[in-house]
Amino acid sequence: MSQWTVEGPDRITIEETVRTLQVRTIDGTVNVVAAEGPARLEVTELTGEPLHVTLADGVLTVTYKDLSSWNEFGDVLKSVESVKGFFSSFKRKRTAAVTVTVPAATEVKVGTVSASTTVSGFTEHVSTQTAGADVTLVGLTGRTDANTVTGDVDAQSVAGQLRLNTVSGRLTVLAGTADKVSANSVTGAVTLDLAVATPTEIKVNTVSGAVGVRLPPLADTKVEAGTTSGDLSSGFEQLQVGGGWGTKRLSGQLGDGSGSLSVTTVSGAVTVVQRPDAEEDGRAAVRELPATDGPATGPDFTKEA
Repeated sequence: MSQWTVEGPDRITIEETVRTLQVRTIDGTVNVVAAEGPARLEVTELTGEPLHVTLADGVLTVTYKDLSSWNEFGDVLKSVESVKGFFSSFKRKRTAAVTVTVPAATEVKVGTVSASTTVSGFTEHVSTQTAGADVTLVGLTGRTDANTVTGDVDAQSVAGQLRLNTVSGRLTVLAGTADKVSANSVTGAVTLDLAVATPTEIKVNTVSGAVGVRLPPLADTKVEAGTTSGDLSSGFEQLQVGGGWGTKRLSGQLGDGSGSLSVTTVSGAVTVVQRPDAEEDGRAAVRELPATDGPATGPDFTKEA
């Protein structure tokens, strides 16, 4: 086993093969980038305890010595109360700005308390877990899991299978091409901008978070959306609003119905609209993303609807 102790800003090049990357930090930033060549670790900021870096059996781990157990650390990140208790055990604040470059075929697992995370360019399983920080996922094509308590998740041009979970953060998918999407939130808004041309399985569940979905003009999707007290609206004439007191449904079939869109919410609004033409995609998608400030009310699709 190879190991290093990082006590300040430093750069480390790792010549041995890396098949799995695990990063566990507290505060700061974590950037994980796919690139050819040997693995590289760069730490540009470090306060508090030193980082402990190990490479054993193809697993590269960047963490603190007292965060050696992934399962124990994952349990800490499941609620605000557990995070507060975890912080109280530290004698000094810990901040680290970490960038790790590894091959695209590496499995990536990142866990932080309040360090923002960016992961881009990987073809294998990517898993991120954080309590109060934001997560950005770009150009991933394998299975992707992102879990937060209050942090936002932005997934851009992500394919494969995508699973997003939060309590109160916003979940946003931009130009998504995943063939299976699962998004779960309590109060956070969910915005899905989907560009996939093949049948897709989409499941969204919220309690009070608003849900906005944009589908391609030629989508082949069976739509079933239900809410108890939220508003329902659609930009597709094939979708109809029905139901009675206490339950409202938006349903219908687009194309041959080989894909599926299922939305369930208690009091959140649900909007399903048509994605614009390709040349207008980028500009329109940016305009319709949820605002970064204010309550998580979701996208404003009312003009299109």
